[in-house]
Amino acid sequence: MMLIQKPIRAVFVRVEGLLDYVFPHAWNPLYNLGALGFFMYWIVAVSGIYVYIFFDTGITEAYGSIEYMTNDQWYLAGIMRSLHRYASDAMVLFMLIHIVREFSLDRYRGARWFTWFTGVPIFIFVFLSGITGYWLVWDRLAQYVALKSTEWLDWVPIFGTSIAANFVAPDSLDDRFFTLMIFIHIVAPLILLLILWIHLQRVRKPIINPPRGLAIGMFVSLLVLSLVWPATSQAPADLSTVVSVVNLDWFYLGLYPLLDYWSAGSLWAAAVVVFGTFAIMPLMPPLKRSPAAEVILEHCNGCTRCVDDCPYSAIIMRPRSDGRAFIGEAVVDPGLCVSCGICVGSCPSASPFRKRSDLVSGIELPDYMLSELRAKTCKASDSLSGGTRILVFGCDPGARIGGKVASLAAMVRMPCIGMLPPAFIDWALSRGLADGIVITGCREGNCQHRRGVDWTNARLDRKRDPQLRRRVPRTRILRFWASPVDGKALDKAITRFAESVSQLPEQEKGRTRKPDLVGASDE
Repeated sequence: MMLIQKPIRAVFVRVEGLLDYVFPHAWNPLYNLGALGFFMYWIVAVSGIYVYIFFDTGITEAYGSIEYMTNDQWYLAGIMRSLHRYASDAMVLFMLIHIVREFSLDRYRGARWFTWFTGVPIFIFVFLSGITGYWLVWDRLAQYVALKSTEWLDWVPIFGTSIAANFVAPDSLDDRFFTLMIFIHIVAPLILLLILWIHLQRVRKPIINPPRGLAIGMFVSLLVLSLVWPATSQAPADLSTVVSVVNLDWFYLGLYPLLDYWSAGSLWAAAVVVFGTFAIMPLMPPLKRSPAAEVILEHCNGCTRCVDDCPYSAIIMRPRSDGRAFIGEAVVDPGLCVSCGICVGSCPSASPFRKRSDLVSGIELPDYMLSELRAKTCKASDSLSGGTRILVFGCDPGARIGGKVASLAAMVRMPCIGMLPPAFIDWALSRGLADGIVITGCREGNCQHRRGVDWTNARLDRKRDPQLRRRVPRTRILRFWASPVDGKALDKAITRFAESVSQLPEQEKGRTRKPDLVGASDE
């Protein structure tokens, strides 16, 4: 899969970088695809309710009521119809890009399998909602869609009589058809909303609303499009003739021409293969998962910070089991944990300022213990030489430093920058391990583990526990969020930062390094 994912990921990274020049980081559309999809859903729902008020359910009345909205009341109902159409198309567009992007970032396997799997019925119900909406217009396009859809459905031997037979003659169709279509067109989006809720059950604090500025911009764009290029109907349906030429909505109906060239059985087989493949993709192959985080109960005081910070709802609280005088204890669900380490960074006992040499936190990653992080930090510091020494803390998915800064900077990597306890910054500076600290990770708004960058920023800004101490001089800390293709930009930022640190007064450059780094205490 990596052979497919890497080039797609490279394209997304480049496009995201270009969009970062146009939008603020938080407004980048590619960082808000899921939220934009929800936003389009609500535009479709509100505009659909308004259009339904003026819609007449009948063979002869349906088309006329749509034409009345489009032509006579174009300034309101017509705009609402166009918004309904274009927001529906935008929802499909955002959904498709979201699927491809999550695949390229490998966010569909392991603990994330459930979210990916529930995306399959979302895909089906989005298209069911859109296709039934086109039937209700009852123009030539609706006639074509109705006939081809029912011919495809007739291949499945669950209907007593041919459904397509209802569309071969003018007197074979009655108003009950529109009643059924309206029912499906209303119920399908409601079921879709339920599935969307299920889709997010394993995501803690999901972002379902885009930033206000981005939402306003998207809505205004749709509104302008509705005014400049309003949605219109084609000629009215006529069951006495055969539809030969139609203008398709390629977002919803792009595969319909295949019904003219492939047999119904072949298309059913293709649909089963495609959706079946999507459903089992988390097993193709299964993700080689790192060991889940483990709670060290001896050092856990039940503060709930790890529960609040976990992006995947993988940690819960339960009553204390060891008889100690704390209310609760944290419990990790290995099936939901992705081993990002954000919980380690949130633990108040994750401090290198410990008198005991066996540094242990209240929650740990078995294959990347906090003591290992401290040892790697010391090793990186030992590798530094020269006048100004810079320690770089970064994440595995983010940018790496290049050889041009190797003489003045050394990097310590971890699964997610959210794993870094703020006390490590204080410790590294106060113990003289470095003259400056660079914190880097994924681009803002695009953290591989959702909230690592956000929580790190909040901790350093003293807006979220555990907070960086006030005594730590901020002039010796640089935050630079970068993607894997931003390595050169990171090197330049480190070089400039090192120059600024070298200009600091001597007393602010850090204390002389103490010999016993592992056992040293600041308490």
